[in-house]
Amino acid sequence: MNPTLTFLFGLILLVLFGWYFATDIAARKRWLGLVLTVLLVAFCIEQILPPEKKIRLGLDLQGGTSFLIRLVAQPDPEHPGQFKEIHPDELSQAVEVIRKRVDEYGTTEPTIVPQGKDQILVQIAGLSPEKIKEAEAQLQRVAKLDFALVYPNSAMVIEQIKAGQAMIDPNYQIVPYRLKNGKGEETVTEILVKKRPDMSGDHVTSAHAYFDQQGYGVALNLDSQGAELFGKLTKQVYETGGQLAILLDGEVQSAPGVTQGPIYGGRATITGSFTETEARNLASVLENPLKVPVKIEESRSVSPTLGSDSIKSGILAGLTGLALVFIFVLIYYRLSGLIALVGLIVNLILLFGMMVMFNFVLTLPGIAGIILTIGMAVDANVLIYERLREEMKAGKSLGAALDGAYDKAFSAIFDANVTTLITSVILMWQATGSVRGFAITLTLGIIASMFSALLVTRTLFRWLTVRATVTRLSMLDLIPKRQFDFLGKRFHALAFSILLFAGSIGIFAWHGADNFGIDFRGGDLVIFDSQTPVSVEEARTALDKAGLGEATIQLEHEGMKAMLSVRADQGTAKQIVNTLQAAYPDRGIISVQEETVGAAIGMEFAKRALFALALGIVGILIYTTVRFEFGFALGVVVALLHDVVLTLGVFSLMGGQLSLVMVGAVLTIAGYSVNDTIVIFDRIREGLKSGERGSIIAIMNRSINETLGRTILTGGTTVLSVGALYFFGGTVLRDFAFAILIGIVIGTYSSIFIAAPIVLWWSRFRGKSIRKEVLESEAAAA
Repeated sequence: MNPTLTFLFGLILLVLFGWYFATDIAARKRWLGLVLTVLLVAFCIEQILPPEKKIRLGLDLQGGTSFLIRLVAQPDPEHPGQFKEIHPDELSQAVEVIRKRVDEYGTTEPTIVPQGKDQILVQIAGLSPEKIKEAEAQLQRVAKLDFALVYPNSAMVIEQIKAGQAMIDPNYQIVPYRLKNGKGEETVTEILVKKRPDMSGDHVTSAHAYFDQQGYGVALNLDSQGAELFGKLTKQVYETGGQLAILLDGEVQSAPGVTQGPIYGGRATITGSFTETEARNLASVLENPLKVPVKIEESRSVSPTLGSDSIKSGILAGLTGLALVFIFVLIYYRLSGLIALVGLIVNLILLFGMMVMFNFVLTLPGIAGIILTIGMAVDANVLIYERLREEMKAGKSLGAALDGAYDKAFSAIFDANVTTLITSVILMWQATGSVRGFAITLTLGIIASMFSALLVTRTLFRWLTVRATVTRLSMLDLIPKRQFDFLGKRFHALAFSILLFAGSIGIFAWHGADNFGIDFRGGDLVIFDSQTPVSVEEARTALDKAGLGEATIQLEHEGMKAMLSVRADQGTAKQIVNTLQAAYPDRGIISVQEETVGAAIGMEFAKRALFALALGIVGILIYTTVRFEFGFALGVVVALLHDVVLTLGVFSLMGGQLSLVMVGAVLTIAGYSVNDTIVIFDRIREGLKSGERGSIIAIMNRSINETLGRTILTGGTTVLSVGALYFFGGTVLRDFAFAILIGIVIGTYSSIFIAAPIVLWWSRFRGKSIRKEVLESEAAAA
């Protein structure tokens, strides 16, 4: 769609939204809700359907290679012992240089984006293993080009210096000069070259490889200032009969003489018995020189075959989770469930439409985000329908009951989704690569689910009650209605949680570094596929003989395939591949995924993960303090920390290893825990504001029991969707899904037995009634 038309369409939608929320006329609200839904769905379908507007796939789904490159800070000559900071201009220049170098490989839509102050993420699809090694070398070449005079009669003078018959000129230095003959054989001589270059390569405007009778070479074009300098330099060489050394990264590439007169006009050539690849690569780095040295801190490569298998696993998990949720909601809520399903379908259309429109990349964890969104999107419907059940039991008409249900559920839905949104936005900001893809889909899913639950389903109910003359809605009611004394068990729960908390910390500390995968510790990971399976014992035998006995070897299942994964020290991936292929040449062993993470970048990942978690906790604390009171916010944060620590403890006990994807799982658990707690707190606060009779403990117990149905149903639907992810999502996402499943159970427990007692204890500690505090807060807000 034309950008102008898109802008006008967005403006129209904004006006319609404003009109929808401003009007109190029922008929107008019905029509506005219908028009908004139809327009948005039609727009998103228009974005999705054209074949040229497909969702961009991440490297873990389409195969390819990812490099995380760091610009290396250089010593500051003015301040010995200190390093210069990387300037934003240097980062921008490096991004453009790398972009031009990557373009040489002719790949489609490479991703080249800055990360932080001194890092660049490069993602290239479709590189062969040979090209990957070439790309690694090419991306790191600084390519500092210099032209320097060679001392007259250099070879003879060097012999005299070595014989002690002459002193070396302090302005010159002896450097090796490698020469190749036509057969590719190399001989090394030495020449005496000026230390300070006479002209830098900054004046090169373009460079290209060429072929003539003498073989391959590189032609240079210089700017006007460079042309003038080069003319003077070649004139001096011509008149003295000397040589001019052409140096790349301090190494002599060529040292020609000037025999046909000074070279003017800004054109020069470099010769040196190059092969075609050498000439092309040299031209590329000369045309796009990096001003600051760079280092590849992390590299990951996935074969197209494994990417294809991941897509199949993700689609199977998504469809299974969706089908299970659809069936459950339809059976439990009947006609209301059908309306909820329409809302879920609209939710997915909006999500995919936004991904295409904003050109977001879909990754394997991103598919997990979509599946998780399906489970969490049902939460809003469950909140509304459980409120609707209460309103209908109070004897209200269907129209009045629907109005009351949506009005009373709104604050809980809004607060619960905003707190989850805080963690997903922070993760999107801090994460990189595939984990950022998870955060994007989760963020978009939350926004779409709020729209579909609060506007789409509300509009459908309005039309249903007016046009279809529906006066009653029936639903299953399988949750027991007993009044449990949850707060009466608070001391037992506290002792139990302290024991689990201490045990989790102890287990995590006991496993130590084994808790962390290569994302945090650094190292190499290689995943193998083979025509004939290779067992862990066979791989261990081969690697032990090669001196790689410290490697961690596991058999992992990807769909219907069993694949061998090997984790070892950094820089050993190539040796591991060669060792296994040589040991079992008849098995058809191939490497389908390779990852390399430097120890330094691993530590940085760990710091960023902790920072993201801490920032999420602070953000949630601030938001819940503003929306509720500090006592409630404290209960939320204590329950959140409880859930995160216990989840990590159970995960460590089961032998899991933390990865960047697991950071996403932990933050999701934090968001889910807060979501659950907020719903209960919202009901407690409602009871306190309305002046319900009874003690604070009685009101809290009553509120927890009133929301118990919603807690069980929401947890159940989320378990259905995440369970599908665990069984069908493949190896990469199994740990992720397992952690989420643990978090759901622990989060449900803490919302009931930890969060509410903390609020009670805090109010007693301060010596101020929580009821009075809530009423004062309401009065101040009014």
